[in-house]
Amino acid sequence: MRTILLVCAAGMSTSLLVTKMEKAAEEKGIEAKIFALPFTDAPRVLEEVDCILLGPQVRFQKAEIEKLAQSRKAGPIPVDVIDMREYGTMNGKAVLEKALKMLGDM
Repeated sequence: MRTILLVCAAGMSTSLLVTKMEKAAEEKGIEAKIFALPFTDAPRVLEEVDCILLGPQVRFQKAEIEKLAQSRKAGPIPVDVIDMREYGTMNGKAVLEKALKMLGDM
């Protein structure tokens, strides 16, 4: 099972995207735990996740998250920003595929 963290400003704006990504994963037969947290809560779950996707509204914090993701005990994890268009249209399938590519699963 893959664990994907979506990071946003308050942790609420990505809830619909999480739901759409979970549906896309189910349709593909992929076991994935996908959840969203605000930027301030992300550091406490770094040891539990396989990749991190940032919402466009927090893209300016990418360097800080990358630094944390590189220094975790379990080894570095990939970090990227969700495409603004895919985020705006809540394209769960495309965002899931981005995460899977980051993980080398596609």
